[in-house]
Amino acid sequence: MNVTKNKYFSISDDFDCEAKRIKEDTDKDVKLQLIYKDLLFAIGENPSREGLLRTPERAANAFLFFTQGYNQSVKEITNGAVFNENHDDMVIVKDIEMYSLCEHHLVPFMGKVSVGYLPNKKVLGLSKVARIVEMFSRRLQVQERLTKQIAVAICEAINPSGVGVVVEASHMCMVMRGVQKINSKTTTSTMIGVFREDPKTREEFLTLIAN
Repeated sequence: MNVTKNKYFSISDDFDCEAKRIKEDTDKDVKLQLIYKDLLFAIGENPSREGLLRTPERAANAFLFFTQGYNQSVKEITNGAVFNENHDDMVIVKDIEMYSLCEHHLVPFMGKVSVGYLPNKKVLGLSKVARIVEMFSRRLQVQERLTKQIAVAICEAINPSGVGVVVEASHMCMVMRGVQKINSKTTTSTMIGVFREDPKTREEFLTLIAN
C-alpha cells in the first residue's frame, strides 16, 4: 500500500479512496435534492412551503439508502465468512424479508426470499445469505433478475452442489396503479445444479420452505 507522508501525518490509498467515495456520495445527494425539488415544481407543488422545505433532502437520502446495493459486492459481504465444513446436507435460510424498487416505475416491491444450497465442503455464514439478498434488492430491480442474481452469488461464493432460490413479492406497480390488484403476488424461482437436475432435491427444498 502506498503511503504519502508529510510533517504531521500519513495518508494512505485507503483514506484517499474513502474520501473519494464520500465526495461522490455528497455529489449524488446534491443532484438528487435538485431533482426532487424540480419534481415538486413539476406536479404543481411549492417546495418552499413548510411541509416540503426538507422534502428534497429527505427524499434524496431515502433514495440513496434504497439503492445502496450498488456500492456493495459479494466479495466484500462474504469476506471471512466462508468456512471449510464437511457437511453435505441441505442448508436453508427462509422467509428473508426483502424490499426493492421496480426499475420500470421506481415504486417498491416487497416480500420474502428463501434460499437453499447443498454444500460442497464449504458453508457460508448464515447472516451472509441475508446480506446477499439485501445487496441485490437494494438496487433498481425486476424480480426475475433479483432471484437469479441471488442464486448465482451463492454459487460464486462457495461453489455448492446446487442452489435454490424462491422469491414471493407484492408489487406496488400492480397495487397502487395500473390494474390495482391489492392481493396479487408474484413468485419466481431459480434452481441451479442438483436443485435443477434432481427432482427429489428440488422437492425437498420446496417442501421445507413451504412448512
